[in-house]
Amino acid sequence: MGNTHYFLAVPLTSEVKEQLAKWQKTVALHFPFRTWVHQEDYHITLAFLGAVSPKQLEAVRKAICKVANTHAPFTLSLATLRTFGNPIAPRILWQGVEKEEKLMVLQRDVYTACVEIGFSLDKRPFIPHITVARKWRGDDEFRLEEMRKMGESRGSFEVRHVVLYQTHLDRTPKYEAIALFPLLGEKGER
Repeated sequence: MGNTHYFLAVPLTSEVKEQLAKWQKTVALHFPFRTWVHQEDYHITLAFLGAVSPKQLEAVRKAICKVANTHAPFTLSLATLRTFGNPIAPRILWQGVEKEEKLMVLQRDVYTACVEIGFSLDKRPFIPHITVARKWRGDDEFRLEEMRKMGESRGSFEVRHVVLYQTHLDRTPKYEAIALFPLLGEKGER
């Protein structure tokens, strides 16, 4: 259980997950990444918390419930594919989303609430993304433009919740939703 960690994220709808998985199945045959993310693990991370004590977990639940109550649901649209790391041997392949100020404000508020509780969070700028694959393993250089020519996922989905996930490295899918925080206009925490 020592490898268990937690993070707060925006979930994707099952329709968008299925669409991304269908795209992934097509391109994975031609682009050898070490790991392709399971469709149930697609999400947009808002704050990575790491290891969390039961007391901290309760503080997170209370703080994020308050944050979620100050935000209304909003829509995100999928954008283009991108990478992190060396472009010819990327560490991460990810699906972008169109710029949406409501997402940026939600992430800022979640981040601030976690810092106020006492978490030390990543200070890099927030880049909203959905990880789809990790660690390029091809013999040749990775060519993002070649992948894009095979088609990209498009579509939109409504953001209605923030989710607290627990990671289980020994499972597939490896992320378990342990708390759901509905945005304003939704029913209370489940």
